[in-house]
Amino acid sequence: MGIKKKSYKIENVNLLFKLYCLAVMTLVAATYTIALRYTRTSDKELYFSTTAVCITEVIKLLLSVGILAKETGNLGRFKASLRENVLGSPKELMKLSVPSLVYAVQNNMAFLALSNLDAAVYQVTYQLKIPCTALCTVLMLNRTLSRLQWISVFMLCGGVVLVQWRPAQATGVVVEQNPLLGFGAIAVAVLCSGFAGVYFEKVLKSSDTSLWVRNIQMYLSGIVVTLVGVYLSDGAEIKEKGFFYGYTYYVWLVIFLASVGGLYTSVVVKYTDNIMKGFSAAAAIVLSTIASVMLFGLQITLTFALGTLLVCVSIYLYGLPRQDTTSIQQGEPTSKERVSGV
Repeated sequence: MGIKKKSYKIENVNLLFKLYCLAVMTLVAATYTIALRYTRTSDKELYFSTTAVCITEVIKLLLSVGILAKETGNLGRFKASLRENVLGSPKELMKLSVPSLVYAVQNNMAFLALSNLDAAVYQVTYQLKIPCTALCTVLMLNRTLSRLQWISVFMLCGGVVLVQWRPAQATGVVVEQNPLLGFGAIAVAVLCSGFAGVYFEKVLKSSDTSLWVRNIQMYLSGIVVTLVGVYLSDGAEIKEKGFFYGYTYYVWLVIFLASVGGLYTSVVVKYTDNIMKGFSAAAAIVLSTIASVMLFGLQITLTFALGTLLVCVSIYLYGLPRQDTTSIQQGEPTSKERVSGV
């Protein structure tokens, strides 16, 4: 176990790279939420969200192939890597099809949720993925969480309750919405996020296989899964209107942001810790809330503001016990990791 984890240590990643990842993750998360919200509530012809999810998988696959080609250095090694790890590993492809299916469901639920919830409400409520991920980590990776981490988890739930108690009211844009459907969709997305994230981490850190090879394996399965979803959900309408019906420059922006965000999620799993992801999530909440006020005429209530603050504080506290993640990972015994709550 100690030897395998050494491949994913953080000591070679400098502070500048961490800050760069933090900035990109924050901007992508906030911009994606606002852009997706805009495309699902504008008065233009509504595009098929299932096709957008499918195209996102295709773009992530192409980007991963390009990065792997650069990583291998020459065409011969690149072909050999694909032959050995992709074409010659059907069991690995099947293994990575599990998170592909779950992520496909998650992405479609995100579209459904943002069609029925304000962007800021969605962003805060979606942070329930943290306790879900914590539970999946305990159950699937046999890790333990510190007392402070569990306190922060319950604090997070309290913040979400405040947000939903008297939700922010949008006055600038009038759109027919079903909040109950939106919260149901986000609940499914939260469960999918927690399970798929921990499952992918377990697969990624259980071998020395390249991150980009793993991504290619997952995105190949993802394309198949999302294509099936496209024609099961919207097949008849797509035949009538076309695969790219309703697409605008903003829709392509959403697809691009989702693609970049997916790749950075993989990088974060490998190179960063919970502190960085927590700050990114908290900053994205603040940015998307401010943007919602300016773009959608969102009125922030006192309970919503308090709930958002509580969520941000809980995310920060959840990361505190992991400040020594790098030095602990450099130590070899797994028991030390468990004692520290890693």
